[in-house]
Amino acid sequence: MFTQQLINGLALGAVYALIALGYTMVYGILQLINFAHGEVYMLGAYLGIIILGVLTYLGLTAYSLPLSLLIAVLGSMAFCAAYGAVIERIAYRPLRNATKLAPLISAVGMSIILQNVVMLSQGKEYKNLPPMLPSEGVTIFGANISPVQIFILIASILLMIVLHLFVAKTRLGKAMRATSQDRVMAGLVGININQVISITFMIGSALAAVAGVMVTLYYGVVYFFMGYLAGIKAFTAAVLGGIGSIPGAMLGGFVLGLIENFGASYVSSVYKDAFAFVVLIITLIIRPAGLLGQKSVDKV
Repeated sequence: MFTQQLINGLALGAVYALIALGYTMVYGILQLINFAHGEVYMLGAYLGIIILGVLTYLGLTAYSLPLSLLIAVLGSMAFCAAYGAVIERIAYRPLRNATKLAPLISAVGMSIILQNVVMLSQGKEYKNLPPMLPSEGVTIFGANISPVQIFILIASILLMIVLHLFVAKTRLGKAMRATSQDRVMAGLVGININQVISITFMIGSALAAVAGVMVTLYYGVVYFFMGYLAGIKAFTAAVLGGIGSIPGAMLGGFVLGLIENFGASYVSSVYKDAFAFVVLIITLIIRPAGLLGQKSVDKV
């Protein structure tokens, strides 16, 4: 029982971690929360089920399921990355020098717009995806790790490692870190600030799209308001790990997934969603900077 819940919690935490990375990357550069990020995750889930449905109709899933999954993931990533760039260009760039409240309201507006666009175009009904992978997988210590969970864990960990290396080693990653530390100075030394910020939104949105496709495969159902609660939980994971810290977002996602899953299993499944908010409140009271976050220092 414990091992099974541990595996389930890690799989859930991997999804939260991918969504939380988008929050923490945007906050690290712009010092604001993109509350439309949860709806990007929802859009990725819808795109995943649509693409897989089309590929099933064409017979590609029967021919090669791994190829079909790859096409669904890459297609969702590309579309959501483009949408992330549009969000940044329309909702944030014109308000970059405004008060902190203005882009926050704009983000909420974008979230409501996307949610209603999906509701009007796809309907209010839940969309179901038949199981595409077998439920029986690898057995470890009496617990079953399904192929979907294996896919989620491997893909999530690989993406997190690639993102960490990208930010730490590449020229663009160094430009992101420089922009995060001081936007004005980064611009003075020749860094294209607008391009860096736009790419940051695109990367975060692409990761949220992957999380959406994973959830579609895991639960087999999508609905137009699924991004709200998942976005709040991913934001909690980012705060728990340390908002603005990429390793912190990863850690926070896995910790939150474990807490939520163990709480639902051993305490009460009725309060499953409440555990995330309890964790958020306790974190803000005891350690506002998060597990791996650093206390901010006022610049003179």
